[in-house]
Amino acid sequence: MKSTSESKINISYKSAGKFEETRFEKIHNEIFKNSTEASVIVAQEIAELIRAKQQKNKSCVLGLATGSSPIKVYEELVRMHKEEGLSFSNVITFNLDEYYPMTKENNQSYHFFMHQHLFNHIDIKPENIHIPDGTISIDELNQYCIDYEMNIKNAGGLDFQLLGIGRTGHVGFNEPGSHINSGSRIITLDHITRVDASSDFNGIDNVPKRAITMGVSTILRSKRIVLMAWGQNKADIIKRTIQGDISSEVPATFLQNHTNTTFVLDQSAASELTRFKTPWLVGECIWTQELKRKAIVWLCQKTDQSILKLTDRDYNNNGMSDLLALEGSAYDLNINMFNVLQHTITGWPGGKPNTDDANRPERATPAKKRIILFSPHPDDDVISMGGTFSKLIRQGHEIHVVYQTSGNIAVTDEEALKFAEVCNDFVQNDTAKIDFQSVIDFLNNKSENQMDSLEVRKLKGLIRRRESYAAIRYIGLNESNVHFLDMPFYETGQIKKKPIHTEDVAIVKSIIEKIKPHQVFAAGDLADPHGTHEVCLNAIFAAMSALKLEPFMNDCWLWLYRGAWHEWEIHEIDMAVPLSPEEVMLKRHAILYHQSQKDRVMFQGNDSREFWVRAEDRNKNTAKLYDDLGLAEYEAIEAFKRFDY
Repeated sequence: MKSTSESKINISYKSAGKFEETRFEKIHNEIFKNSTEASVIVAQEIAELIRAKQQKNKSCVLGLATGSSPIKVYEELVRMHKEEGLSFSNVITFNLDEYYPMTKENNQSYHFFMHQHLFNHIDIKPENIHIPDGTISIDELNQYCIDYEMNIKNAGGLDFQLLGIGRTGHVGFNEPGSHINSGSRIITLDHITRVDASSDFNGIDNVPKRAITMGVSTILRSKRIVLMAWGQNKADIIKRTIQGDISSEVPATFLQNHTNTTFVLDQSAASELTRFKTPWLVGECIWTQELKRKAIVWLCQKTDQSILKLTDRDYNNNGMSDLLALEGSAYDLNINMFNVLQHTITGWPGGKPNTDDANRPERATPAKKRIILFSPHPDDDVISMGGTFSKLIRQGHEIHVVYQTSGNIAVTDEEALKFAEVCNDFVQNDTAKIDFQSVIDFLNNKSENQMDSLEVRKLKGLIRRRESYAAIRYIGLNESNVHFLDMPFYETGQIKKKPIHTEDVAIVKSIIEKIKPHQVFAAGDLADPHGTHEVCLNAIFAAMSALKLEPFMNDCWLWLYRGAWHEWEIHEIDMAVPLSPEEVMLKRHAILYHQSQKDRVMFQGNDSREFWVRAEDRNKNTAKLYDDLGLAEYEAIEAFKRFDY
C-alpha cells in the first residue's frame, strides 16, 4: 500500500498502468508498455518532489542508483532541467554503491556514470553529491561507512530512493545473505553479479570482487522507494521478489516490509507474475484467441499430456472452467487449438506457390519474394534463422542480408592482434589501408579502459565482416546481396553506445526503400546485454512507420526472430519452420564461420554456452515442445512472430 501522504504524481501510476491486486502479490507494482514511458513517469514524480520541497524552502534528499535501469530517468530529468527550468539547487544526493577498489576517473566507476548521465548536466551543488569512495583504504572503510550513514541522517534522511534489481535479488549491492538490519559496508559480490557486469569490464577477470554499498536498513528508512526493472532477464527475480516469502536469499523481498514502495516494470519484466503468466488462476479472463493458446499450451505442460488428450476435468481443475463453459467441451477446444498450432508449421517460410494459403502463416503470392534479413550483429542471421535462411535461398527468393552494426566491440584484443600480425607479415605496411604495425603496437600497450583507436576498430570490424561473407557463401547467397550499414549509434569505440539518432533511422529507411521487400525479418530478441538488438529493432520500427504510406509497404510483412538469448514461447509463435538434421548441421557450420565469436563469447549474457550450442539446443527444444503437444516430430524448429507495425 502507498502512504496517505501520496503525491499527485504517485497517483498517476494508477492511470498510466493497470494494477490489479491479487492474492499472489505482496508489493505494489505498476506495469508499463516500455521502459521509456515508465521512466518518464518516475522522473515526473522525482521532479514533483523536488518542486514541492523548494516551495517549502527545504532540501530534497534523493537516493540514486546506477546501471542501465535509471538511465532514461536521468535523461528525462536533464531534459526537464534544460527545457522546463527544473532546478536541482536544493537537491542532496546519496548514491547506493561503488565498486571497490575503484578510482573516480575510471569509466566503469559509478562516480563517472553519475556525472556522465546526470550531474554534469544539471545545477546541483557539487558539495551536495555523495557517492561512495572506492579509493578509501581498507583500514578506514568501517569509519567511512559509519560517516556515510551519518551524512544521510544529518541531511534529514532519504526522501526518495531509486532502485534497480540484480538477478541475485540484490538492491544496491546487498547480495544474498544480507541482513535486514545491515548498514553501509563493504561486501563481496556474488558470482552472478560479476558475470552480469563482465561485458562492461571486457571479461569477468576485470570485474572487482568487492563493493561498498548502502545497507538494507538504510534503504528501508527511505520515505519513498521506487524500484525499476526492465526486460525478460529480470522476470524471474521480479516474480520471486513480489510473490515470494521474505528471505535474505533474495534481499529485495525485504521491501515487502516497506509501506511506500512501488515496483515500476515493463511488460517483459512483469511477464512471470501470476496475473500475466497464468491469469486464469487469478480470476475471470477475457478469453482472446492468444490467451486460449497460452492457457491450453500451459495446461498440456502442467498435465504432461498432448492437446487432444485433455479432458473436461483437466480444464476444471486448473482454473479454466469458464473457458470450458464458453466453448462447450474439451473436445471442441482441443481440436480447435490443435489446428491453430498445426497451421503455424511450414517448410515454406516465403509462402508456398500455387497453394491455398488460407491456413498458412505466409502468403502464396508473389511466388518469388524480395526479402530483407536484418541482423543487428554480423552473426545474428545464421544464429537465429540459419536454417530458414537457407530454405529461402533454395526456394528462389531474392534475399538481402543487412548487417546493422559492425560488431567490432565483440572482437577480443587477442583475436585482433593475431589478425594484425598475419596481415603485417603479408603487406609490410606498403599498400595496406590499415597501418598494422600501429595496431600491433596499440594492442600490445593498451591500458585498462582505454578506447580502441580508429585503426583497431576498423580491423575488428573487418574481421566480423569477412567472417560474415564466409558464412554467407557457405549458406549459398551471392555476396552482392549483402549490405553493411555500420549504424552510427554503435561506432563509439566503447561498450556503451550512443542513443538512437535520426541518422540511424534514415540509413535503415534507405535500404528498405531501395529493396521494397515483401518480407522483413528482424531480431526480436531484446535480452542482449548492451541493448544493441533493441536499438536496431527500434530503428526498423521507426523506418517502417515512416514508410507506411508507401504503396510497396502494403505488401510488406514483418517477422521477428529470436534465438541468441531467448526463444519465442509456443503460444507466441506465428510461423514454425522445421529443420532437417542436414539443415541443423548446415546452420551449425555457418555459425562456426564466425571464428572470432567462438570459444570466448564476450557478451554472452547469463548463458555460458557458445552461440551455436544455444541456438541448436533452443531449436531442438522448440521441436520437442511441438512434439509433446501431439504435433509432428521434427529434428529442430526455428520460430517467428509476425509483428503489425
